[in-house]
Amino acid sequence: MLAIPLAAVPSQALTVVLGDQVSQISVRQLAVGVAVDLSVNDSPIIRGVLAFNLNRLVRSAYLGFIGDLAFVDMEGNADPDYSGMGTRYQLCYFPPDEL
Repeated sequence: MLAIPLAAVPSQALTVVLGDQVSQISVRQLAVGVAVDLSVNDSPIIRGVLAFNLNRLVRSAYLGFIGDLAFVDMEGNADPDYSGMGTRYQLCYFPPDEL
């Protein structure tokens, strides 16, 4: 598992290498929760997937992403909120051997 650094802001985007994949991640707070977009080498993998605690975001190997992403609540069992990003709520990458 690898924690991806996020800031406690309502909308952010970053590029990080995950499992030898150049990954562009966008995280934004919506009225209904936190939504995540993921692209690899500028090719969309997922768009607007709502994040829930300990729930995989990509889920399907046919999408072409090696591994998966999930938010982990470090203090309980709540779904992520931007105000706790990077501290209470960690976005984590799980390589295939950890799924």
